Amino acid sequence: MTTNNVVLIGRMTKEAELKFIGNGTATASFTLAVDRSFKDANGDKGTDFINCVVWRKQAEALANYTKKGSKLSVRGRIQVRNYDNSEGKKVYITEVVVEEFTFLDSKSDNSEPTYKKEPVKKMIDDDPFDRTNGQPIDISDDDLPF
Repeated sequence: MTTNNVVLIGRMTKEAELKFIGNGTATASFTLAVDRSFKDANGDKGTDFINCVVWRKQAEALANYTKKGSKLSVRGRIQVRNYDNSEGKKVYITEVVVEEFTFLDSKSDNSEPTYKKEPVKKMIDDDPFDRTNGQPIDISDDDLPF
């Protein structure tokens, strides 16, 4: 069995770029600076800059609650995609598709959260298909497909 799983801890190099693709699905891309665990011959620790992408509600939450320097733990998978540039050369992009993330900044780092947009709870609770106004839905057994 082959698995593609990566876990990273690092700091965001800039704010996430939130975009909505044609069908309205949110996507956010960001770069995570991850320190290496070893030192080179000069005694310096290196840093890797890992491109990441996250989708849907998690993308909106990440864009709303993080900023440059935010410390995150991300879990996801490595993806390689390619395209032909304007000169006809194939360009390969390697990135981490984030499946889940955790905010690692302590409360002292951000004593008051600053919301760039509406809070996540509101985004999650808003159901555009809910037309019941909180009332129970009356469904008979004949309406069910199974």
